[in-house]
Amino acid sequence: MFTLEIIKAIVLGIVEGLTEWLPVSSTGHMILVDEFMSLNVRKAFMDMFLVVIQLGAILAVVALNFDRLNPFSKRKTYLKKRQTISLWGKVIVGCIPAAVIGLAFNDYMEEHFMNAQVVAFTLILYGVLFIIVENYNKHRTPSIKDIDYLDYKTALIIGFFQVLSLVPGTSRSGSTILGGILFGTSRVVATEYTFFLAIPVMFGASALKLFKFGFNYTFEEVILLLVGMVVAFIVSIISIKFLLRYVRTNDFKAFGWYRIILGLIVFAYFYFQG
Repeated sequence: MFTLEIIKAIVLGIVEGLTEWLPVSSTGHMILVDEFMSLNVRKAFMDMFLVVIQLGAILAVVALNFDRLNPFSKRKTYLKKRQTISLWGKVIVGCIPAAVIGLAFNDYMEEHFMNAQVVAFTLILYGVLFIIVENYNKHRTPSIKDIDYLDYKTALIIGFFQVLSLVPGTSRSGSTILGGILFGTSRVVATEYTFFLAIPVMFGASALKLFKFGFNYTFEEVILLLVGMVVAFIVSIISIKFLLRYVRTNDFKAFGWYRIILGLIVFAYFYFQG
């Protein structure tokens, strides 16, 4: 029976790794998968698992960009080191809204909005918004084409867009990418900044969940958590590389249509389920 639970953890790790970075809502997909294929574990552990598994995904960003994010690299010039420090400053500024508002409303959101119906609604809503924003953006020229030229004001504005992702199904990457595009960044800059913005946010969210849960794990729960994180890490490497290649020559409309179709399927499923 435990082998079946490991297979479920692998599937959840794959879903997390694929959807954390694509603008389709990882939390939303994880909730939906849990509706049909739930781990046979305590509810408290499952709530923690769905958040902490993201550590595997975020470590993929760190691994792929370690030299770029390291201000102490001996291979960097003085200018490059200053640019790296500045980048971290913009990441911290962008995290402030989510840190303040997220801590205040996180428990309320989990209690009232962590369900498949909310996910379906927000999948459709933000799918429509992606299509509208891309149509609006079609004939505009981005004013920020390199992440080194992202200013602190725009970084803070994108940070406020990240707060929208407190609602499941919204997508943290989706909301910040939309914010970046609307306020003048290129798709590549918006995507890269979204990746870096996730590092402190997801580490913080995971640490908070682990602290609340405590250290009362069974051996099986430790294995399930590690399996999910490792799979999420491996799949995230592939997902991140794909998205960065994709946005250089494509817009986000395809993800918008995907969200709309998936949201309609979920609504139909629960309608016929009664």
